[in-house]
Amino acid sequence: MNVLILGSGGREHCFAELISESKNCDKLFVAPGNSGTGLIAENLDISPLDFDLVKGAIIKHNIQLVVIGPEDPLVRGIHDFIISDPIMKEVKVIGPKQRAAQLEGSKDFAKDFLNRHNIPTAKHKTFTSAQFEEACEYIENNDPPYVLKADGLAAGKGVLIIDNANQAKDELYQMLVNSKFGAASSSVVIEEFLDGIELSCFVLTDGKNYKILPSAKDYKRIGEGDTGLNTGGMGAISPPPFLTSIIKDKIEKRIIYPTIKGFETDNLDYIGFLFFGLILVSGDPYVIEYNVRMGDPETQVVLPRINSDFLELLNSIHTGCLSEFDLQVNENSAATVVMVSGGYPEIYEKNKLIKGLDKVKKSKVYHAGVLKEKGLLKTNGGRVLAVTSLGEDVNRALETSYRSITKIIFKNQYYRKDIGFDL
Repeated sequence: MNVLILGSGGREHCFAELISESKNCDKLFVAPGNSGTGLIAENLDISPLDFDLVKGAIIKHNIQLVVIGPEDPLVRGIHDFIISDPIMKEVKVIGPKQRAAQLEGSKDFAKDFLNRHNIPTAKHKTFTSAQFEEACEYIENNDPPYVLKADGLAAGKGVLIIDNANQAKDELYQMLVNSKFGAASSSVVIEEFLDGIELSCFVLTDGKNYKILPSAKDYKRIGEGDTGLNTGGMGAISPPPFLTSIIKDKIEKRIIYPTIKGFETDNLDYIGFLFFGLILVSGDPYVIEYNVRMGDPETQVVLPRINSDFLELLNSIHTGCLSEFDLQVNENSAATVVMVSGGYPEIYEKNKLIKGLDKVKKSKVYHAGVLKEKGLLKTNGGRVLAVTSLGEDVNRALETSYRSITKIIFKNQYYRKDIGFDL
């Protein structure tokens, strides 16, 4: 089977590693890929958002399966584009169709879905710029902290949590009236703040059946002790030690099952990964958000725990065999620590030489913001590398990842030294 992965981050490097190990993988391509995927697959200099170039690659390389990493192509309808073309109608796609992808593309759409199917989530209301005064009144009539969410995709920056009502109204004005996040904040969801512990759950589904993948807890703040600005993710652990069998049962019965059932009821054509961003409040799970793809860096901590043939697992959702698939998960824990460029998530420099990767023996190192130039690896983004290790428990996995990180050197590197500190 010839496979094409769309994307360029650590998530896609992890996908590529697992798929390349499958006995069913003949040729593997990644578009555009990165220095890490280039070691195990053929990188194609194609943007996942240029659908015509993607089509050309599918035809040229006789691709049978397309795995879509990031959310943007899904929200823009790449699945629909591929299967509606007579030339590509037999190509299998991992990722939902455009309407179903609105679960991530529109927070208002997701909230309506959650309410319609009685899935627990925070109290909320959506406002447009024409409703600004009404939105201010809503803030005044509710207690802080106030959670403001741009309705559309805002590259992970569209969520604000504010303690002061006047400041919340000022930020709301910037979002709705001054288009702080562009079209993404043409409408804003104001949401009740839920106080609890967050975790990420993942399933692979064909729209009717599902397999629950390992869960994770990620760390998004740049500073230790979960302080400072939000990032795309500074690390993750799997499984979360607090995820008991009782909580797992609640999550499946109250959230996962009614979500998949909702796809059938609403006629949402959902094929692929579904990421549940959850928060536990006094032991009860609530949905913070849906993502219609795997997370990053959660992928790098979740997928290394899967012992089954990953390509077979993906293919099973197209062959009608997902429900019978024997998903084998490593009982060991995994820990991922992300190395970033100094200054991230704000201004940072690129083109810093990376040394020492050849000295890492006991961890997996997934490339993200890395460029290979004249045989040398250089930094090319904010999040540069994700270092993942397995261990008998979370602490041992973390120890191995941190030991491996000491062998990797690039100028102005930074990483959190407290991943898992709250467990």
